[in-house]
Amino acid sequence: MLNVLICDDDKAIVDAVEIYLKSEGFGVIKAYDGLQAVKAADENEIHCAVIDIMMPGIDGLAATVKIREKHNFPIIMLSAKSEDTDKIAGLNFGADDYVTKPYNSLELVARVKSQIRRFVSFGSMEKCENLLVTGGLELDTDTKRVSVDGEEIRLTAHEYGILEYLMMNMGHILSSSQIYEAVWKEPSFSTEKTVTVHIRRIREKIEINPGEPKYLKVVWGLGYKIEKL
Repeated sequence: MLNVLICDDDKAIVDAVEIYLKSEGFGVIKAYDGLQAVKAADENEIHCAVIDIMMPGIDGLAATVKIREKHNFPIIMLSAKSEDTDKIAGLNFGADDYVTKPYNSLELVARVKSQIRRFVSFGSMEKCENLLVTGGLELDTDTKRVSVDGEEIRLTAHEYGILEYLMMNMGHILSSSQIYEAVWKEPSFSTEKTVTVHIRRIREKIEINPGEPKYLKVVWGLGYKIEKL
């Protein structure tokens, strides 16, 4: 799961942002001052941090400096101040983006997603080079681990092979023949029923409601695809 560190001395703000991030499939690590943020960054796998500047003790800028000594995940600064000098200071101290309070929570989540996408695309996140993610569904091609909303899912070898093939071609429609040949490594003849059975089993394991799937969709007459969320 992709984890976001939220640090603000206002617990109500932290709780509110947590709700929005979890609805998008992110794990959330919470901190309420700069020291807690630095400690959380050292003790958890963090993929993006949202840190308020104005906090008691070590403020957000000082915490960012400390975090940057060891970690390169993206950091988004929060502040009630809107002057350009504050934005420049935040960026100079190692932040990647800046959001002024009050802000729209949906916009903040969109910025988090954008920063994580950029982080992964540029290859900065070594541990995520082999991580395929859509919404709360994650597949690690190294460990062969599959999880939904942080809960590990057990798949058979063929079920895993199908899901991996679909996620590596996320958003694209793949026919039963394409799936069979890619997973079973042999020519396809009358294979539609075999693939259909396996698709149904995968859905039962990864979908909250298999009858109305969020991830694994049937495109009638054409094949199957994993939605890119």
